[in-house]
Amino acid sequence: MPEPTEEKLAYRLVTGPDTRDFCERISTALAEGYVLHGSPAATFNGTDVIVAQAVVLPSAIASADAAVATAVDLLEGDEDAEAAFEGHA
Repeated sequence: MPEPTEEKLAYRLVTGPDTRDFCERISTALAEGYVLHGSPAATFNGTDVIVAQAVVLPSAIASADAAVATAVDLLEGDEDAEAAFEGHA
């Protein structure tokens, strides 16, 4: 888990054996403000079930949604969106 002074990553993919420890790691991420993103994945490596779950910060979703909305406006010829988008790669 990130140190208190470290900036949180917007996206994390938590992976590991399907154990209580894995569930505790997801629960900790949720307590830190992350939300589940997509469905969990599971595979079998011949010995253990290995699971994965993506988690994201809600602010990352809002930023991505705003970027998509701006891009759509640009495609539709919205001059206000074009001015707001100038200078972005």
